[in-house]
Amino acid sequence: MRITAALGGLAALAAGLLAAAPAAAEEEGRPRSQPVAREELSTGWSVPWAIAWLPDGSALVTERDTHQIVRVTPDGERTAIGTVPNVVSGGDGGLMGLALSPHFAHDRTLFVFHTAADDNRIARLTYDGTTLGGYEPLVTGIPKAEFHNGGQLAFGPDGHLYASTGDALQPELSQDLDSLAGKILRLTPEGTPAPGNPFGTLVYSYGHRVAHGLAWDESGRLWSAENGQDTYDELNIVRKGRNYGWPVCEGPCTEPGMANPLLTWAPPEAVPAGLTYTDGTLYMSTLRGQRLWRIPLNGAEPGTPQAYYAGELGRLRAISTVPGGGALWLGSSNADQVGQQPGADILYEVTLDEGVAD
Repeated sequence: MRITAALGGLAALAAGLLAAAPAAAEEEGRPRSQPVAREELSTGWSVPWAIAWLPDGSALVTERDTHQIVRVTPDGERTAIGTVPNVVSGGDGGLMGLALSPHFAHDRTLFVFHTAADDNRIARLTYDGTTLGGYEPLVTGIPKAEFHNGGQLAFGPDGHLYASTGDALQPELSQDLDSLAGKILRLTPEGTPAPGNPFGTLVYSYGHRVAHGLAWDESGRLWSAENGQDTYDELNIVRKGRNYGWPVCEGPCTEPGMANPLLTWAPPEAVPAGLTYTDGTLYMSTLRGQRLWRIPLNGAEPGTPQAYYAGELGRLRAISTVPGGGALWLGSSNADQVGQQPGADILYEVTLDEGVAD
């Protein structure tokens, strides 16, 4: 196992770490969850991509290549609620990220990230409990390509929507603040730049290659899991206005003004696809690595990662913490452009057990 903790990144984030030092001290030795069992919850999927939880405890799941959103009950019963219009599949594009409005119980609104004929875009829809409708594009013109489309969506603790975009196979766009490629975007539910964005645009951070996983810890820190090129995949803390280095840096970075990752992996052990948080711990799904990484946190400092299910389930993508925190839902990605096994994907429920001190 080749894992490299980017110590330079910790130095570069010294101010933030000092501020978090009391919390880190309190968390050191804290019992944390670990996977103890898994079961097949639902079979017959083709690239389940994102999971979002409904108020009744069931979830909505996007299926990338069919462009469907499917409701899944806690016991695995599936109901397709509708097909998102204007979606075009190809490469790693299609119907990707999904996020429910923080006020979903009242406004019945959800958001998707998808590839269209000429671009990637973020759109708003409604779900009345039975059917999907009301498609409205909010952000268009996000560069698209066969690969490196990004596509993650998540609402932050501040009530704003965050989106990860890939470099669209044009690495120079990640450093271009006039481009929406290679960025993490922050927007209002109406699709406008969120108040306090560092450049007065949708851009929140830049210099990303393909940030697929986004997750907040209980202290409100935003973590991202990012695909590298040939040498390093990354785990980062995302901060407003920061430059994460791509394509100048891949992995550890000493360039002035560019952030270091806090952890790196060799791509054969990772290629991150999803990230979720519960009980002081990040869980990262991986495609090429075909394993689930468990990453304990001490404040803003990640501990030693541990791998689960290596080579047992194939490629892994969709991941989310079940409300209440006692389990994860984890989806395989063996029907994608690499695995090429239509209908072979499985949605698993992974039971977590507390009591492990890291």
